[in-house]
Amino acid sequence: MNISIGARGVWSRALVCLIACVAAVLWSPAVQAQGAKAVAAKSGLVEVNGVAYHYQIHGKGAPLLLLHGGLMSTEGFGPVLPILAQRRQVIGVDLHGHGRTALGARNIDLVDIGNDLAALLDKLGVKQADVLGYSFGAGAALQLAIQHPAKVRRLALLSGVYSPQDGFFPEMLPMQAQVGAAMAEQMKGTPLYQAYAEVAPYPQDFPKLLDQMGAWMRKPYDWSADVRKLEMPVMLIYPDSDMIRPEHMVRFYQLLGGGLKDAGWQREHMSRNRLAILPDLTHYDVGASPRFAATVLPFLDASAGKK
Repeated sequence: MNISIGARGVWSRALVCLIACVAAVLWSPAVQAQGAKAVAAKSGLVEVNGVAYHYQIHGKGAPLLLLHGGLMSTEGFGPVLPILAQRRQVIGVDLHGHGRTALGARNIDLVDIGNDLAALLDKLGVKQADVLGYSFGAGAALQLAIQHPAKVRRLALLSGVYSPQDGFFPEMLPMQAQVGAAMAEQMKGTPLYQAYAEVAPYPQDFPKLLDQMGAWMRKPYDWSADVRKLEMPVMLIYPDSDMIRPEHMVRFYQLLGGGLKDAGWQREHMSRNRLAILPDLTHYDVGASPRFAATVLPFLDASAGKK
């Protein structure tokens, strides 16, 4: 991707402004006050493949692995976390380099993280769980399901893509390509950085985290062939004003076998998979929306059989 020096500066400033706006929403006092109601019953570190993952467990019931978005932590779900914990044993994991999980020497890679999560569940004594991932966390959840399908009973992906080059609007790609350490100083005044610095074991690693995330986002991939092979029930959820193209949302659903024909009078052609598009929400605020929780819970709570 060839971007002139002047264009790089414009994209970099635009991205910092965008991240600042996202952080202002996700870490607003109202959202954090609601999220603070969920007090972890248990938390700790689990070392997997050289990464010490931080986890926190909330509530009781069937296990639900909860995976946050990029440059966030489990707390970024705000009021959604206590809603989920009312009915589930929620296992929130801070992903590699995020929140309370140190970056270490290993590169950030969703394929590796997917493998890590399977081992983490084993170490926590969880044979199988429902899995819910948001954005970057949706990629981690998808890789967990692809590589270790027996670990995933039901899979819910919020603002997930199977290919970033096909999924994101074209103007987002050069912005993502500019994520790197050079942005770190500009971001230090944002709530996102402040939330990171409050919990990160090594806050000085923030520039390295940006470099690692930028390197990952510049990496092309296409997991469509793997999506076709998924056998567990899958729900795709998007805001109607996402950074992801609607055409990609529909194609993702079709790869899962949905949206290909009429369901029939007796639902005889009904796909076991689901697609939900939530109105009046964006990529940046959907993860903390109670409407998202209300949408995903019936799917997670349902049995695998047809109605």
